[in-house]
Amino acid sequence: MSRIGKLPVEIPAGVKASVDGVTVKIEGPKGKLSHTFSNVVSIALEGNEIKVAPTSNSRQSRAMYGTARSIIAGMVKGVVEEFKKVLEIKGVGFKADLKGKVLTLALGYAHPCILEVPEGITVVIGETPDRNPLLTVSGADKQMVGEVAAKIKHFYPVEPYKGKGVRIHGEFVRRKEGKKTA
Repeated sequence: MSRIGKLPVEIPAGVKASVDGVTVKIEGPKGKLSHTFSNVVSIALEGNEIKVAPTSNSRQSRAMYGTARSIIAGMVKGVVEEFKKVLEIKGVGFKADLKGKVLTLALGYAHPCILEVPEGITVVIGETPDRNPLLTVSGADKQMVGEVAAKIKHFYPVEPYKGKGVRIHGEFVRRKEGKKTA
């Protein structure tokens, strides 16, 4: 039995929750989220908490009800306080520009890297003290925030010799020494 799955998810004040079978809808000050789960879990709204239980004693059902409870807790947290990932771009001439919902990155290629920012995700461009672009990706959906940050990072992953590229702020990159001359 899952220790996490047994815990109920508390619904804070100002957040509306509704359960329709295996579909959970959460609405709060930072947005609306909806998720449909598998039939191997049963979800019930009791007062101001959501309880998740396995429908059978199968291995799949016991494994998924802890996961379902964690996803619901993440949804509640996301509509109250947004999830955030901060990306740092290091490299000479590397730039970021945001026009509407289109993020354009100049990462040393012959062409710009263009990303259409999905609905519900906010990207803010800032600067580090050493004048490197700093991108803050935020939104209510934890999975979507991580996915957008991963797409941006995938344009130019950090290379180990000079350390340039897109990294999550504070991420340690092991540097290699490079060739030695005789």
